[in-house]
Formats: sequence, structure tokens, C-alpha cells
Amino acid sequence: MLQRHPQSPVLRPNPLHAWEAMNVFNAAVVQHAGLFHMHYRAQGIDFVSSIGYAVSADGLTWNKLERPVLAPQEPYESRGVEDPRVTWHEDDQCFYMAYTAYSPLGIMPCLARSHNLISWERLGPVIRGEDNKDHVLFPRKIGGRYVMFHRRPPSIWIAYSDDLLNWADHRELLAPRPELGGWDEKRVGAGGVPIETAYGWLVLYHAYDQRHVYRLSAALLDLEDPSKVLRRPADFIMEPTETWEIRGDVPNVVFSCANPVVGDEVWVYYGGADRMVGLATCTLSALMEFVLEP
Repeated sequence: MLQRHPQSPVLRPNPLHAWEAMNVFNAAVVQHAGLFHMHYRAQGIDFVSSIGYAVSADGLTWNKLERPVLAPQEPYESRGVEDPRVTWHEDDQCFYMAYTAYSPLGIMPCLARSHNLISWERLGPVIRGEDNKDHVLFPRKIGGRYVMFHRRPPSIWIAYSDDLLNWADHRELLAPRPELGGWDEKRVGAGGVPIETAYGWLVLYHAYDQRHVYRLSAALLDLEDPSKVLRRPADFIMEPTETWEIRGDVPNVVFSCANPVVGDEVWVYYGGADRMVGLATCTLSALMEFVLEP
């Protein structure tokens, strides 16, 4: 269903910058003030991840900053800051970045806040005491509370908070389906920011099978109670087929952290084989038909 853009991949490593010389992948993309803004995971010659920033007028050709906007700084980030997902929050009128911190202390989901997409204020880890990642914040409060996806392996979970730091009412949302014997039998994780539609929250997610092949699909959640899954099709919408998606630092991967709605299309930015950033698109109406058909 997702069609690769002819200019894809749209972002590649830069061997002239030590911090992004090896891989650039798993990018967040938001539209703001008439521009596209990308925050991407970058790995340099030491393979420690940082988060770079790029800006574009058309979402295809990007101009990068020379230095990362978020780099390991705290003890819980010593081995990298990874996989950003950036949400414009309607209630708070600011941007939140959900990113994963990696260190000997474990894998921790963290949040940072910004008003300009360049300078980020760390809010710290939001779940401690367990390896956890693939978190993303909803774009508005629901029932007066913040809502977030996160991953307790092997499933996507949902949680709620009054202050962004203390999360409660954790519930398993989407689990692997080994009974189907296929593409999402091993592990699932959230994609980009949930899309609010008249039918419910449209969410994209990734999954992999016993062979560690990553694919993408979509589901629909209730608008007022997103812990309720309304639709979850059995099939997927994208799998690795291009050489640069099949061979890379981690083979056979399409992994998305961003799915902005651009006009009447959903633009899915994704990491291919943990090496480069690609773009695939489809109409929002086609994606809704996919999740709504019986």
C-alpha cells in the first residue's frame, strides 16, 4: 500500500561529520511554520547515537545542521540517544520529543521539550526499572490526561499521566499474533504520532517475525478511549524490498518514527536497514479503507 517516493532515500550519512558518518535513520518529521523539520538518529564512527536536525521546504531535499541538537549528556544516555518521535501538543502549545536513552543503566524512555525544535529541555526518563522504548506522545490530552504509547516487550502498551513524568494505568494494547504464523508473530512497537480522524486514532506500527524481518502496518483506536482497539487488519502495508532496506547495519528493516499528514496523503518516513531515511506515501483515504474494511 505504501509507495516509495522516487527520490527515496531522502537522507544519507555524511562521511565528513564524524557523528553521522555511518548511519542516519529512524527520523521524526513535523510540519511547522511552512517547513518540514526532521530529527533523525545518527551514528558516527563510535556507533554512539545522537539526534541531528534537518529542515526542508518540500519534505524531500534537506539541509542539516552541522552538529546534533541532542547528544549523550546524562549518565543514563552514555551509550546513545535514539529513535526520536516529535509531537506538537495542542494543549501545551509546544513540541515534545520522545527519545530512547541507552546506557549500562538500561534502555529508558525519555522526554524533552522545545518551542523552536532546536533547543531541547530534558524532562528525564518517564519509565524506570525496566527496559522500555518505542514511546510516542499523543497530540492532545484525552480525558484531561496525557497519553503515551510505550513498549514492554513484546507488546505496545498505553499509559496515562497528569504531569508527563508519572505514568499510570498501563495496559497492553497491541501484542504479537503468533497464531497468524506470520509477519507480526514476534514483537510489535509503535510508529509515529497517532493521527486523529473522524473514525478514531489511526496508528502506524512496526512488527517483526522469527526471521527478524521488520514490516509496517496500521490499526484504529477509539477516539475517547484509545485503549480500545477498533480495527487491526491481519496484513501489513510495507516490507523491505529495496537493496538498501535489505542490506545495511541491521538487515531487513523498515522502521518508522513519523507519519505526518501532508495534504490528503500520509508521508511515512522510515529507516531502511538502520542505514538511511526513506519516504513512502499513500492517501489518507486509502489507509482508512485498509483499516476499516471487514
